[in-house]
Amino acid sequence: QVQLMESGGGSVQAGGSLALSCAVSDITNRRACMGWFRQAPGKEREGVAVTDSDGRTSYADSVEGRFTLSTDNTKNTLFLQMNSLKPEDTAMYYCAARLLCGYGSSRLLSQGGRLMDYWGKGTLVTISS
Repeated sequence: QVQLMESGGGSVQAGGSLALSCAVSDITNRRACMGWFRQAPGKEREGVAVTDSDGRTSYADSVEGRFTLSTDNTKNTLFLQMNSLKPEDTAMYYCAARLLCGYGSSRLLSQGGRLMDYWGKGTLVTISS
């Protein structure tokens, strides 16, 4: 059973940085796609950054150039480095995974998480102006 657990959320002022981590169990060699999604109060969940099983990564336009997704060599940990944070980045951030994944990163991102099978419980990011 794949399990994901996020950490690293918190509160910072606009312009600051945060780094999120997601520990992923039982995912090695399972052709996984993984990514970060977020949901702000009163808004739909949206894709932030997703990497597919071929190693391609797609970012939401709103975070391109500010956020960076990375993984460790075994894909057991997923990271999201967030720089130049804005108040509109305030949301609950979730990491998610899909095994035996044949979808490309852009498709997974655009679907807002509907194609992902496994989810963490989320970590809250709050950006003050």
